[in-house]
Amino acid sequence: MRTLTFMIFFSIVLIIYSSVNYYVFSRGLMVFSYNPSLKRWYTVIFWTVVSSFLIGMFWERAASSIVSEWVYRVGAFWLAFMLYFLMALVLIDLVRIANYFFHFLPVFSPTGKLLLGYTVIGLVTLIVAGGYINALNTRVKEIPLTIHKKVTGATELKILMASDIHLGALIGERQELKLVRIINEQKPDLVLLCGDLVDGDIGPVLRKKLGRHIQEIRTPLGVYAIPGNHEYIGGIQNTLPYLQSINIKVLRDEVVTLPDGIQLVGRDDHDSRRMGGPNNPHELKELTKNLDHTKPIIVMNHQPFHLEEAVEVGADLHLSGHTHDGQMWPLNYLTNAIFELSWGLKHKGNTTFYVSSGFGSWGPPVRIGNTPEVVVFKIKFD
Repeated sequence: MRTLTFMIFFSIVLIIYSSVNYYVFSRGLMVFSYNPSLKRWYTVIFWTVVSSFLIGMFWERAASSIVSEWVYRVGAFWLAFMLYFLMALVLIDLVRIANYFFHFLPVFSPTGKLLLGYTVIGLVTLIVAGGYINALNTRVKEIPLTIHKKVTGATELKILMASDIHLGALIGERQELKLVRIINEQKPDLVLLCGDLVDGDIGPVLRKKLGRHIQEIRTPLGVYAIPGNHEYIGGIQNTLPYLQSINIKVLRDEVVTLPDGIQLVGRDDHDSRRMGGPNNPHELKELTKNLDHTKPIIVMNHQPFHLEEAVEVGADLHLSGHTHDGQMWPLNYLTNAIFELSWGLKHKGNTTFYVSSGFGSWGPPVRIGNTPEVVVFKIKFD
């Protein structure tokens, strides 16, 4: 059943991917068709780059290597180019349709069409390059918060939250070291990793020995993580031992009470049931029924669905990631339509929600319209 579901999903994605690329290709071909040499090179380069994403993705899973990593990297960047080429060409075609009825544009010569083509390529390249630079500039966002409950010991706590790190073929040791450096600079009492620590298949992570710096993190209350959908995409049975080997306590529908009395609830991923997880995952109400509601309750839940459940059980803080805030504009409008909270802070009842835009990226290491972040909560208890 899971194999059939995957095949249907993959077939739909492949049809959409192929259709979009054929549209982009055919519109570009109109620009280069006047020069046989350019037309030939355009066709070869275009379809080589388009196929590199699918080839690289399967190659990484079958036998991860530096070659497969670079093939996948080229294909991943193409996803960003594809999106903005599509938007540019749709806009041009809308202008052409309007011109068909109102005749406000001059007739373009072959040279004029070629110049327009180069202009579009240049603008899209600048957009993607700017998005790549933006994706490297992680910001630390500080949020002061008061929880009207008592804890044992200090009445102030510093929690660092990071989500969607996506270690793998594209996010490597340099980004891992950056995260560890930020954590060391912030000196948090507790580190919470809210899903998608691994990008997918564990092969590139093991090959590049990623995670060995994360296991060096030392905080008074520890480092806790929950699975995200990408841990399941890569195979939770392979990913979980890796996470446990790098000094991270992984919570899968589990509750941990910290020494100061804080009750930490870690949810398994929303997609776990259909991707090899437990057949009967626990409901949040079941997980929290025996908790002490005079003490703080913090819920980690990778995908921010059903926020009302956290309010009903009396959670004080609910942390999520997953959305990347769309990662590349205008996809943020899609995540805003799917999720009640796609990014940022929200209060409902006595519960504070935060959905992070994430530390890393999926697919192209490009961010446009948002920035990667690490969130530091400075909490006071009374």
